[in-house]
Amino acid sequence: MDDELDSLEQKLALLIARSDALCEANETLRRELASAKERNRAFAQRMQAASVRLDALLDRLPEAEA
Repeated sequence: MDDELDSLEQKLALLIARSDALCEANETLRRELASAKERNRAFAQRMQAASVRLDALLDRLPEAEA
């Protein structure tokens, strides 16, 4: 009986350790995802600004005659 309880205790300790590790990994992934989303938002803003500037430059070019 004591052997069974010891085995169960070891399995439970392992389960708790793995659960804690997964929680830490999940939190790390959440932070990385939030960071990636912020970088993506910043890149999208920069692309929009570049597009506006490019459109303005194109509008200033003289029309080509055929």
